[in-house]
Amino acid sequence: MSARKTALKLTSHSPEETQRLGAELGKLSQSGDVFLLVGNLGSGKTCLTQGIAWGLDVREYAFSPSFVIVREYHGRLPLYHVDLYRLDHLGEIVDLGLDEYFYGNGVSVVEWADKGLAALPEENLLITLEHVAETKRSIRLEANGKRYSQLVELLRQTWN
Repeated sequence: MSARKTALKLTSHSPEETQRLGAELGKLSQSGDVFLLVGNLGSGKTCLTQGIAWGLDVREYAFSPSFVIVREYHGRLPLYHVDLYRLDHLGEIVDLGLDEYFYGNGVSVVEWADKGLAALPEENLLITLEHVAETKRSIRLEANGKRYSQLVELLRQTWN
């Protein structure tokens, strides 16, 4: 019998609200956390990541790393912002050697994670963002592992 996954579905009504959710996630983040972001272009993945950076006390502005694949930011914990958008094959993702980030002392946020789920850590927080209206987004957080179940429950208590 498989364990029931902890999930939380939220609605964001603006980019600022998506960033605020990210900031809350960043404040709750611990070393080794892995957040996998899935969603179409314009669904809010980078907005969420900017908020995570702010919650980690990163002073730099988090840009989408599409052309460099990984950007590293420094705050309370390092933030490893990975973007798999330009990669088309699982082998390319495996060859990047991202394990040093995922199992390092920082927080990893992976945009377009659906392109490489088989090569990414099994324990993670899978965040699916969907465009509902001009500024409205549906955000589903699915915990994969005990740490992430606890994180979702903490977020459920603090998010209003």
